[in-house]
Amino acid sequence: MAVAGPTGPVLSREEVDRALARLGAEHEAVESSLLALQDHAGRRLLEGADLSGVTRARWAVAEQLINRLWTYFDAYTDALTRARELRSRRRWPHQSELSELTDLLRGARVTLPGGDPSAGLTTLGGAARLSERLTLEELVDRMNGWYAQALDVVVVADAVWSALPARIDLLAAELRRTRSLAHSVGVRPGEHPSGDDLEEITRELSALRAEVISDPLAFWTGASPSSAPGGGRTDTTRYDRAARALEDVRREIEAVLTVRQDAEQRLMRVRDVLSRADRTLEEARQARAEVLSKIAASEVPAVSGPPTALYEQLSAAAEHRRRARWHRLSPLLESLEQRAEEELLRARASLTAVTAPLAVRAELRGRLDAYRAKAGRLGLAEDPFLGERYDAARRMLWSAPCDLTAAEQAVLRYQQAVSGALAPPGNGSPGHSVHDHRGER
Repeated sequence: MAVAGPTGPVLSREEVDRALARLGAEHEAVESSLLALQDHAGRRLLEGADLSGVTRARWAVAEQLINRLWTYFDAYTDALTRARELRSRRRWPHQSELSELTDLLRGARVTLPGGDPSAGLTTLGGAARLSERLTLEELVDRMNGWYAQALDVVVVADAVWSALPARIDLLAAELRRTRSLAHSVGVRPGEHPSGDDLEEITRELSALRAEVISDPLAFWTGASPSSAPGGGRTDTTRYDRAARALEDVRREIEAVLTVRQDAEQRLMRVRDVLSRADRTLEEARQARAEVLSKIAASEVPAVSGPPTALYEQLSAAAEHRRRARWHRLSPLLESLEQRAEEELLRARASLTAVTAPLAVRAELRGRLDAYRAKAGRLGLAEDPFLGERYDAARRMLWSAPCDLTAAEQAVLRYQQAVSGALAPPGNGSPGHSVHDHRGER
């Protein structure tokens, strides 16, 4: 039965061997991790960078942690070496040796310098002390915690530096090409909104790159890599906003380029539409004069004159094209195209409005002739009563000025007379015909 000591029951030979094997494996894992951290590209970049903000503060702590990790690892190595040497003295250790091995493996036998609160270091035991004694397990736990803190800073900085600066440089190259293209079509700062936007994007990308290089940790969002692997990511909000702004400007420049390529054709189309509007208005004015002379007591709307303002803008657009001011021509052409179409629609509406009385007269004439033809087919063409009503309506419709109200009533009377002549006699009543109404005038 094992004898109990200050650290609990004395370990048996098998328990000592298993503890040494476990601590040896942990020693190798810690050593591999520290060497990988030492060679990590992110750590080397942090050591040579001119840092600021969050990254500067956290790297100062992480650097202290890395230095302290090597100190603790050396102490861990010494303690493990002593335990191995004591175990290797004989195959079957004495009870006193097992007691000493138990104390080495489980007791607080490792004396280490305490944490420095001013450097941001904390200890598992709470307040910082000048020195402290730890067991090997406590020492491994302490190193694992510090290693995770230091690795977070290195990994996050490396992830941000790997993701953003290269993308910013590519976007800056695209920005330079867009600025050159914008300059070729006259889009310049102070003269066109897109030129001002390009200047703002240039300033933003320069500032963004400088901030990413000096303070990469400020561009990390979400959980740290050690607490939630895959839970965090590089914050590309500002980059994405600049990229969208540049894409908007690029589309605007492409629109200006399109204007440069087909400006003459578009100007000719605008001229053609305005010419058609002018011809339609002239036709409306002539129609109005005809209506006033041929239709009595008719309210005919006035017809406006030519669109002088549009012609002035058309001349300005042609001048912009001659002087290659494409950035000014682009919005003006779009406005001209829309307003020219509106002017043509307005002219057509005006023609329709002023010719409405003539259309009514034409409809009445057609209705009168249709009923006369119907009467002829039924053998009533020579009926004097129908002929008299037809002549009265025709005189009104073919005289000038024509009273449309009276003419419509005359056509209606002729229509009713024809319909009455065609109606069969009523039951028990004498039949009616046009001859029964010869006395009606």
